[in-house]
Amino acid sequence: MGNLRKTQQHLLPVQKTTTEKGHYDIYPAFRLENNKISSGFEQLAFEFSKYSLVLMDGYQGVFFEQLRYALEPFFNSSGLRVQWTDFRLAYLLSEEIETMTEPFLGGDDPLFGYKTTLTMADFVDKEKLLKIKTAPGIDLHIIYGPGAALYAEKGLLFYTDIPKNEIQFRSRAGSITNLGSEVPCDPKKMYKRSYFVDWVVLNKHKQEILPRIDIVADCQRPNEITWSFGEVIRNGLHHMSRNFFRVRPWFEPGIWGGNWIKDQIKGLNEEVPNYGWSFELIVPENGILFESSGFLLEISFDCLMFLEAAAVLGDAYDQFGNEFPIRFDFLDTVDGGNLSVQCHPQTEYIQKHFNENFTQEECYYILDNKPGSVVYLGFQEDIEPISFQQALTNSFIQARALDIEQFVRKLPSSKHDFFLIPPGTIHGSGKDNLVLEISSTPYIYTFKMYDWLRPDLDGKPRPLNIKRGMENLCFDRKGTYVDENLVSKPVLLESNEAYSIYHLPTHSKHSYDVHRLHLKSRAKLTTGNKAMVMNLVEGSCITLITENGLEQTFNYAETFVIPAAAGHFTLLNEDELEAVIVMAFIK
Repeated sequence: MGNLRKTQQHLLPVQKTTTEKGHYDIYPAFRLENNKISSGFEQLAFEFSKYSLVLMDGYQGVFFEQLRYALEPFFNSSGLRVQWTDFRLAYLLSEEIETMTEPFLGGDDPLFGYKTTLTMADFVDKEKLLKIKTAPGIDLHIIYGPGAALYAEKGLLFYTDIPKNEIQFRSRAGSITNLGSEVPCDPKKMYKRSYFVDWVVLNKHKQEILPRIDIVADCQRPNEITWSFGEVIRNGLHHMSRNFFRVRPWFEPGIWGGNWIKDQIKGLNEEVPNYGWSFELIVPENGILFESSGFLLEISFDCLMFLEAAAVLGDAYDQFGNEFPIRFDFLDTVDGGNLSVQCHPQTEYIQKHFNENFTQEECYYILDNKPGSVVYLGFQEDIEPISFQQALTNSFIQARALDIEQFVRKLPSSKHDFFLIPPGTIHGSGKDNLVLEISSTPYIYTFKMYDWLRPDLDGKPRPLNIKRGMENLCFDRKGTYVDENLVSKPVLLESNEAYSIYHLPTHSKHSYDVHRLHLKSRAKLTTGNKAMVMNLVEGSCITLITENGLEQTFNYAETFVIPAAAGHFTLLNEDELEAVIVMAFIK
């Protein structure tokens, strides 16, 4: 496996293992009825053999040739005459694709491009497509590769997804290419092309064909497969959108990363330098796990939104459509280092320059910390923008450390503090915090302005975006404004013997609001027709009981979502000590 994926993270197991109550589950799954997920290639080959045409579509990054080699022995043993056609033979030439995608890649910018307006059909040469024919005497024609469903609407439509983390692990190993490319390139360039072009194109295509997919497969394990019928998965997503879901989190080291995640979350590979991130709910890259009779199958989160967005979002659907609007993630600097001093773009800026619909509106909730921890937030009262820019530029050019506290305020941080970071705010977590970052969904638009002169984990300099940062910073967020407007002050909304609810006010520039539930025993609540994103920030475990009668236990530090369509729900504290749950929702 070393030559196919470059990572120290474990592959998703084929079968679900039991997680001890109270312990964070790294493979959370929504349970289907028994015997709804199959494992292995023989039965899949049998299903294929019922048809004369199979369209084997899927995401870029899937090892389609390995799928072919795994299935061929079963066809050969049955005497079936099978024709295999790589749909990528119908693509434009790689040089033509490079020319077509170049306007969306941001030129020399190492990080940012412009989200494409291209579609899967734009990658296909119509004349080449017309030349794909079934040869005489063939029992089964299998056309495989991303976009294969464009060949015809008849036949069996098979679709195989792959998690975004596995795509990145494979790109780092050089075992895959971008869509329509012949050879891999630098992983960071591949990621930029994926984010701004490939994933946009492939997601549009997935959305179009999702209602008619006959078989859904999880092929992230090159030598093993789990699969289910499309109708089963669509029904599962329907039930999920009316009860609860928790996406599969994934974890990454960072140059500033700490040890909290390694110490607190079991089942991860401990032979890593650190864990800087947990993608708790960064849905453009997270997947959803289904489980049936012990078998696991992962699909991308966007499948839920493509089919059930109105049920998930409720009154926010008209505003956000099939984009889930809230993001939760962990930033671990415990025994690590400071994050970069950074800011995020204003709404108009991100729309104009990157073609995103909305921008990053962040907050830092301090889930845990060590004594002496701080957060960098807002400017000093005497800030002069020109002097600040010059100091940053000189520091970068001369590779000379900068006393950032001349310009940026440093605030002490404590457990359960809540710091507000609307777009354009200078900020960064100091070391020794476990930050639950609550934000709107966009997640890559961090304009690093000072990064403590550190190289990245690959030894190369981390790119700064001083110019972009200066174009977005709000220099009036300084001095006493920070204390009064960027440090949330809890307000008690409701209290009784069973629970209390506090409002943690967000900034006027935030599209979401936050409540904190202190749960002694039981609370019966309602979604109010809003998707409720929750994290158990204190306590061992709680049990959710939905209006439909489903029950699910969630453990300390786990993030989960109660969709708007769930309506009323009950939360039970499973511990003698008070449980504390942070809840975010669109205003």
